[in-house]
Amino acid sequence: MLELIDVNQRISTEEYEKSFPALESELAACQRMARQCGVPVAIVFEGLDAAGKGMMINRLAQVLDPRGFRVCLTGDPTPEEQRRPWMWRFWKELPGAGEIVMFDHSWYRRILDDYAQKRISELEYQQAVHDILEFEQQLADSGMLIIKFWLHISAREQRRRLKELERSSATRWKVTKAQWKQNENYDKWIRLAEVAIQRTSSSHSPWTVVEANQGRFARIKVFRAIVSAIKQQCERSQQVPPRPATPMAEPDESSFYRPTILDRVDLTKSLSREEYEQRLKALHNKLYELEHRCYLKKVPVVIVYEGWDAAGKGGTIKRLTRALDPRGYEVVPIGPPTAEEKSHHYLWRFWRRIPKTGHITIFDRSWYGRVLVERVEGFCTQEEWERAYREINEFERQLADFGTVIIKFWLHIDADEQLRRFQNRQSDPQKQWKITEEDWRNRAKWKHYELAVIEMLERTSTIYAPWTILEANCKLFARIKSLQTVIERLESAAC
Repeated sequence: MLELIDVNQRISTEEYEKSFPALESELAACQRMARQCGVPVAIVFEGLDAAGKGMMINRLAQVLDPRGFRVCLTGDPTPEEQRRPWMWRFWKELPGAGEIVMFDHSWYRRILDDYAQKRISELEYQQAVHDILEFEQQLADSGMLIIKFWLHISAREQRRRLKELERSSATRWKVTKAQWKQNENYDKWIRLAEVAIQRTSSSHSPWTVVEANQGRFARIKVFRAIVSAIKQQCERSQQVPPRPATPMAEPDESSFYRPTILDRVDLTKSLSREEYEQRLKALHNKLYELEHRCYLKKVPVVIVYEGWDAAGKGGTIKRLTRALDPRGYEVVPIGPPTAEEKSHHYLWRFWRRIPKTGHITIFDRSWYGRVLVERVEGFCTQEEWERAYREINEFERQLADFGTVIIKFWLHIDADEQLRRFQNRQSDPQKQWKITEEDWRNRAKWKHYELAVIEMLERTSTIYAPWTILEANCKLFARIKSLQTVIERLESAAC
């Protein structure tokens, strides 16, 4: 495919000077339009070394308002980045609503540079392609505009540019042996690029191949493509009114006729205080040992606690962390998203908090808010929460592929026990801070939440990230079962 493209296409200086100023004005207007419409824009520049990526980004930067764009230079992953799943460093750089991020190289380094230089295996290559397709689909579904350019130059032109860089003492440092080797293996690199472009070009994130032997022609084509893409995306966002986010409808009583996974939970399970204290110490000792084994083996661990209000998540987390070295874990309480978090894909704030190798992150509530409180209360659309099941499974699979141990708990109590705990909190001055009007409002929607919980458990319990239901009418029993489950999962990963 690429060998059929005429990289020598040219435009005269006269024609360039006639048309380019208008394009610059249009691009500046498009940036303002994207900001006004709240459209996040990710612009990817890929190509062989010396193809002109840096010069193109520099030319765009001269036109754009610097308060509304960033440039992300993607080199080899740092030691810190290597300690997390490979997509982590790209998730954290994504633009928010109305922002533009230009990537000088991107997630495509994985299936281009790394694969060409045999840093990853064939299996890892295939998995990376799959990860990229999922990543771009998730971003596009959330309204992000993804514009991808392959700047295409001939082997002869690449060689000429490398020699020109070497002639100047100011730019000689930019030329490396690896770049000359790439030029020697030009055909191999182009074949890899062709396969990558063909496998990852889609209706929501297509590739634009730019004939880049002549800088003027390339700039015109890139500017026009960006202007056109932003205009179309903004028009679509205006023409299609957003679907209203509405609270969950009243449950159909027939939904409760069949026994559910929650009906089978035995909430009579309990432990005496004496038995609890005896088992707690032994479990703490074992967990302390396993935390250090995970550190030595560089195993990352994610532990998620979800459950009914007043189910005992906080107390269960406390009994877990008392056994751990605080230098090796972090507890992340999840509340309503901030303005910055709302401007990004909803998984963005969770990708940023995942643990590095050898460390533990404990989430007090989590990404499951999208299919629980956001669904029930109408904080997101039906399309968004229905899509979230797939996105959550994909997110957790990528963590698991990296070697992350994922442990998920649902703390289950019945409505009578919740009422008893609410009343106890209201009557105890030391606990009144724990009870809010929102807790009572949520309780009034018990059936709504119950249906959402059942669907969540059924659709997101996987081999790599199974749910464990904690029978939590007895807090002591739930705490011991939580510790036992964590120990079992860590033993299988660290032994």
